[in-house]
Amino acid sequence: MLDLATLAAFAFTVLVIELTPGPNMAWLAVLSVSEGRRAGFAAVAGVALGLTVIAAAAALGLGAVIDRYDWLYQGLRWAGVGFLLYLGLEGWRQANARQETPEHQSKVRYFARGFLINALNPKAALFYVAVFPQFIDPARPVAVQAGLLAVVSVSIATAIHIAIVVLAGSARRFLNDPARHRIFQRALSLLLVGVAIWLLIATAR
Repeated sequence: MLDLATLAAFAFTVLVIELTPGPNMAWLAVLSVSEGRRAGFAAVAGVALGLTVIAAAAALGLGAVIDRYDWLYQGLRWAGVGFLLYLGLEGWRQANARQETPEHQSKVRYFARGFLINALNPKAALFYVAVFPQFIDPARPVAVQAGLLAVVSVSIATAIHIAIVVLAGSARRFLNDPARHRIFQRALSLLLVGVAIWLLIATAR
């Protein structure tokens, strides 16, 4: 089982990644403002299912990768750090990006779109495959640790997505303020780069 320090570090990493403005955050906010909270909740359910599918697939196949091949651990370690740096730099570059209003769809389609956006998202898959190993101890049962990390990551993501849907209506002025959006996104992007540097140091063998 994971120790509390490792679990807390992983939870913090997931929290920073999920708070960094991206496709889910932008889409859920705009959807909830334009179509209402029920549509937003339907989309959140789809997003959660998509993330769960990817996390489960990563957990099932992670054991052999970590237990048998140290060079793969190192490769995934560097891939995880590079992935976090990429997200941070991408967030900085996209600070001025404008949100698009989604088309009117049925709640079933909102659910399906939320699922597909995440189940087919290579960034989400790369996160689970590349970042998970940074927090797993190969000397302990890998499947149990991976499963726990999957539950933590999906739970944090879902909680944040629900909060976005609930607050989107009252935060409409903030969401439509380009200056605040730019400052918020760039601050989180810099924090994400800091997390990547910390991972590089903390996971060295």
